[in-house]
Amino acid sequence: MFKAKVTVTLKKSILDPQGSTVERALKSMGYPVESVRIGKYMEVVLAEEDKNKAEGLMHEICSKLLSNPVIEDYSFELEG
Repeated sequence: MFKAKVTVTLKKSILDPQGSTVERALKSMGYPVESVRIGKYMEVVLAEEDKNKAEGLMHEICSKLLSNPVIEDYSFELEG
């Protein structure tokens, strides 16, 4: 069994209005912030014993359901 820790963020070329708002707020509070990007974090537990199969399943899950490949990038870490 593996636990995948998934992070989904907007691609760098896509405007991130939430991130921009948080960035402006932090700067107005005096924090030395360069930039902020907002994303999503998910944990998925797979009933799979083979790490290579688990990685393949996670790529499929992320590209088909958890992210929009047109505007988002994803990454994940497997723990098992």
